[in-house]
Amino acid sequence: MSTVSRKVVWTVGLLSLSAAALADSPARQSHPQEPIGFVSGGIIGAFAAGPIGAVVGAGLGTWLGERVHRASDARRAEAQVAKLETDNSALKAQSTTLESERSELAETNRALTARLDDLAHKVEAAEAVASSTTEQQAAVALAGLEGDVLFRTGSADLSPEMADQIRSLAGAVSKSPALKVRVDGYADPRGTVATNLKLSQERADAVRDLFLKAGVEPTALEVNAYGKSMSQAQDPDGYAFERRVRLTIETQGDPNAQASAAEATSPVSAVAEEAASAGS
Repeated sequence: MSTVSRKVVWTVGLLSLSAAALADSPARQSHPQEPIGFVSGGIIGAFAAGPIGAVVGAGLGTWLGERVHRASDARRAEAQVAKLETDNSALKAQSTTLESERSELAETNRALTARLDDLAHKVEAAEAVASSTTEQQAAVALAGLEGDVLFRTGSADLSPEMADQIRSLAGAVSKSPALKVRVDGYADPRGTVATNLKLSQERADAVRDLFLKAGVEPTALEVNAYGKSMSQAQDPDGYAFERRVRLTIETQGDPNAQASAAEATSPVSAVAEEAASAGS
């Protein structure tokens, strides 16, 4: 066998044993570059320095292959790090943008809230003015109003229709604090003075109670009972108009109303009539 042939045989054998040892080694996992470098280095070493050169060359080839692999891993790692840094920068930029937008939204909300509060105050002020104007108009419209509530003979009961009308009037008066109401009760001349005085008081109280229930303050009500002292009727037809309560709506402190009240409160006759008929 020629010298070259022996070198090849020795080289292949050593390489086989070294490759087997490298493959069976549990210490670490080989990379594709290591076998390639191992074989390449072994062949180059075999031709350069025989079997011993093959072993040395294979070792150098393996080392070089590992270095190449590590360099490749390092480049991939650097690329990943660079990508992560880029992603991190992008996330920071997005976070900054979101924070800026959040601040702008919060400022917008504050401005909108301030505008809504201002608008609400203006609406309240307008409603207050409108309410005040309405109350003044109602007071002007109602002041001086006068009317009679009629009753049946001997009764202080209000009919449902009349009670509804009084409630409506009382509701309007309750919204106008500047107004006051005089409630004057009367009776026709039939019956005794005491009986008619009591009956006129009951009639006035029945009307007064409806005003109180509607929210009119007690201080805005003046209640008087005159019995039959103011009666001027001479026949049954005239009596029907004397079984009444007269309502007079005035403004507070109206001097005309005070004069009218003084005129209406003439003393009740002390002479008791003996003839008693059905209630007046």
